[in-house]
Amino acid sequence: MIQFDSSFVIDLRDEIAREAPGAAFEFVESLDPGELLAISVHVLAEVRVGAELDKHPLKAHEAIDQLVGGFLPIYPDHRFPAMYARVWAATNRGKRNVAAMDLLIATAAIIEDAPLVTKNVKDFSRVPGLRVLGY
Repeated sequence: MIQFDSSFVIDLRDEIAREAPGAAFEFVESLDPGELLAISVHVLAEVRVGAELDKHPLKAHEAIDQLVGGFLPIYPDHRFPAMYARVWAATNRGKRNVAAMDLLIATAAIIEDAPLVTKNVKDFSRVPGLRVLGY
């Protein structure tokens, strides 16, 4: 399993809309065809916020539906609160602060032992125990 951050989902959506493959599309093409592609509910929420703010929200939501239809959605389970607390404590002591939404996304990947694909490598690399892949 591999999980994707919001930056990846947005870039992939834009590349598809422009009919111009770029780094996100090429990353997906480079994966083993049997690889399980996943996104956390937190990524879905972030992307949906963007759709709501779009000039044409209905069209934006439809594009998201088509795009994420092939991804496995990851929802928090009983392991999530304790792991989130550990990750938050580890990253928010001192100067390692990471945004709360990024920590939610990172926690979902850590629990599933999945690497997280993101353009935001700098921030996610500060999360201990998270494998980060840039594209």
